[in-house]
Amino acid sequence: MYKTISLHKINDSDYFGFEPSDYSRFKYGDDEIANKFGVALGNYFIEKILKQGLIKNQIVVFSSPYAFIPTATFALKNYFIFTINRWLAENNFDSVQESKVNRTITYKEDYGELDAAERLKLIGNDSFHIDEKFLENKTLLFLDDIKITGSHERMIIKTINDFGLKNDFYLIYFAELINPSIHPNIENYLNYFSVKSIFDLQEIINSKKFKINTRIVKYILFTDSNSFNIFIEAQTNEFRNLLYNMAIGNNYHKIEEYQQNLQYLASNFIINNNIKIHNGN
Repeated sequence: MYKTISLHKINDSDYFGFEPSDYSRFKYGDDEIANKFGVALGNYFIEKILKQGLIKNQIVVFSSPYAFIPTATFALKNYFIFTINRWLAENNFDSVQESKVNRTITYKEDYGELDAAERLKLIGNDSFHIDEKFLENKTLLFLDDIKITGSHERMIIKTINDFGLKNDFYLIYFAELINPSIHPNIENYLNYFSVKSIFDLQEIINSKKFKINTRIVKYILFTDSNSFNIFIEAQTNEFRNLLYNMAIGNNYHKIEEYQQNLQYLASNFIINNNIKIHNGN
């Protein structure tokens, strides 16, 4: 048995139930907004599911699938778990467990620009893995920030079927597009609402509530080299090292479109700086 749950149903391209500016900042690492979104989604799940007594087993929560760098949903997931754990503890239930859908990503394209068929074709080349032994006799919650065409949802269901899982599970979204007349690229309208260029990221990165994610790493690395060079020179060494470590952790050094900017980052700020540190400068 599985059920799809979404906090916000998008039926109008001019009204979402949440601020597009908040959503955009969330997608690029604003953890304060991830907190707000996660708590709201957690409270909704408590009212619709937990208070109705619909789950009896141990709960396992999954963020959206990723390889090395977490997605924006990972930050939302943390606050979702904090919220439902408080309710579970107050009602003498076991707290949730976490697991991960491991994903090997094969593309660099901006997913938000694509229609349903293009998304399914693109994501169909990725591979997914799940630890089925850990999940026996548990209820599974798969979180994602938004459902547009259902391509990711179909891949989750396919993965569950491929691994022969018999668990009850829920597919849980902060928002869901329910009007088929609205083009799927509405997702990019939301994604880029507050981020029109690489320099719009500075305020988010400088905030005390910043969490790096896949989207911001890809966006920075895919920027034209002149803008990238100016941007990266203005960053702290801490951020440069974080960006570099995340990028190579996701094998982005093997993607041609990212190589020039990564090489500039490595040669000017990573390798040379490490030599200076090694020599005691």
